[in-house]
Amino acid sequence: MTTDFSQTAAVVYRGGIVESTHRAHIAVVDASGQMLQAFNDPHRLTLVRSAAKPAQALAVIETGALERFGFDDGDLALMCGSNSSEPRHIERTRSMLAKVGVNEDAMRCGGHAPLSDAVWRDWIKRGFEPTPACSNCSGKHAGMLAAASAMGAPVEDYHAAGHPLQLRVKQTVASVCDLPDDGVQWGIDGCNLPTPAFPLDRLARLYAKLAQAADTATNTQTQDARTQALARIYRAMTTHPEMVAGEQRFCTTLMRAFGGDLVGKVGADGSYAIGVRRGALPGATRAIGIAVKVEDGNVGALYAIVVAVLRQLGIGTTAQLDALRAFDQPRIRNTKGVETGGMDVRGDLIKR
Repeated sequence: MTTDFSQTAAVVYRGGIVESTHRAHIAVVDASGQMLQAFNDPHRLTLVRSAAKPAQALAVIETGALERFGFDDGDLALMCGSNSSEPRHIERTRSMLAKVGVNEDAMRCGGHAPLSDAVWRDWIKRGFEPTPACSNCSGKHAGMLAAASAMGAPVEDYHAAGHPLQLRVKQTVASVCDLPDDGVQWGIDGCNLPTPAFPLDRLARLYAKLAQAADTATNTQTQDARTQALARIYRAMTTHPEMVAGEQRFCTTLMRAFGGDLVGKVGADGSYAIGVRRGALPGATRAIGIAVKVEDGNVGALYAIVVAVLRQLGIGTTAQLDALRAFDQPRIRNTKGVETGGMDVRGDLIKR
């Protein structure tokens, strides 16, 4: 029996034996929405999960909530992030809630085990029980409470699909992804908020818009309000990458390494999106967006594939890509530290 690797993006080997394969879909578009590169199905209907947070944050910005409650770019970055529940994340969440004038009981997300192993070990040692402010989506919920208040809508049930805020979020997500309202489908996310599903290339389109807005941010006279808001989201995420994820997490490591040249965000179950500014891609005349979906949701394969796509597109210096070494074709070690295998990513995901 032979294995068909034609649609496989990454393969895990143990002792030279194929242990698992990981199928992926990739879309690369420019800021006009033109498809530049694709692997497998770039139009796959995808629940992008937390990779949609910048679009959801855009809806919050457009209610005027940031100005009304004095939120800064660090707060906005947390709204766009899937944080590690580090003390700084929990403290900022509670600060945001205080600015809105609501308490933690108003949050409609639940506490859960943190995304950081280090934080988890600390919680176990202290017998700490996580509360809603400890959710990895705490910033998004705090931002939406602020948005509901800014709209004059009830803060109770701000998470419900029929709430005026969520209806506004749904319209904003569709609009910024250049889709009709009925071009986006909706489920319920792990944090209890509606979460969108749309074609993978439209996720790439969203992130290309973020990067394009950053490219034109120096000339605010030519920017409309939405472009200014997208530029602010890009600036917040790249200036405060520690609020988007946390220490030793991929999103934070990636954006620190590239120093503002790109923005990146993970979504649960194997989705990732990157917006790359024009100057970071050799020969590019416009910003680009990259979206990846790994079918089985394997996050190790996802990060390795994302790094491979950057390398194959020629994005990043040797030093920048070296900073991602821990996520690039990871090696497998057993409990004694013996290397037993590794992951290989195919070298022809992207053809230029």
